[in-house]
Amino acid sequence: MKKTLYWVAISVLMINQPAFAQDPKAAMPGQMTNSSSLELLRRLDQLTEEVRQLRGDMEVVNHELSGIKSRQRELYLDMDRRLSDLELASVNAPAGGSNTQPAQADSQNPQADKDNKASVATVASKPEPPTRQEKDAYRSAFNLLKEGRYDRSIKAFADFMSSYPGSSYADNAQYWLGEANYVSRKYSAAVKEFGKVIDSYPESTKVPDAMLKLGFTHYELKQWDKSREVLSAVVQKFPKSSAAKLAETRLKRIQSEGH
Repeated sequence: MKKTLYWVAISVLMINQPAFAQDPKAAMPGQMTNSSSLELLRRLDQLTEEVRQLRGDMEVVNHELSGIKSRQRELYLDMDRRLSDLELASVNAPAGGSNTQPAQADSQNPQADKDNKASVATVASKPEPPTRQEKDAYRSAFNLLKEGRYDRSIKAFADFMSSYPGSSYADNAQYWLGEANYVSRKYSAAVKEFGKVIDSYPESTKVPDAMLKLGFTHYELKQWDKSREVLSAVVQKFPKSSAAKLAETRLKRIQSEGH
């Protein structure tokens, strides 16, 4: 490298010192004593070292950025895992002190009789409690996602939906199926899976998050209008939710980027 820089300096000297052309022997490498050429070589060495240092700094920054992104993803998944555990606990918890047997109809009170019939219908419409096998299948799929084994997680959640379509975990599983595709950058598939949460489980608590991630997915696909439309809907329909705050942040980003 230094030898190459040395000859570069000589070339520059040839351009700026016409005397070199008149008397080339006087300017041979072994006889060069010109202070300007030595200064040029010193400066070239200095610049080369600075470039090398900058490249090293860039590698460090890129490594740190990769670590930050990884930690953010882990924190995000950990947060969602905790929320999912709370949801599972609420599903598994028995209704404390509630009497599942409908009250006897009061023949003297038609309204009470009507309310009792409605209560019976509500109890009958509730999904069956999840079996242990069902719980294990759901947790196994989620653990695969948490561990970053995305392809296996996608398959596990898809198998869960196929095996337990009427499960009380179905809306959660469908959401995580979309999330597994999103974090593995399978954005087209993610759009489809998040859309199923919204269409198939409109009353689910996962709908705001599914809409948010659908907006994020359209953003990654550079579908700015669709992203803006979905994110704006999150803000309008769920104004007090954490999803709405994240949607507003992304909307501002879209605007600042000029999309």
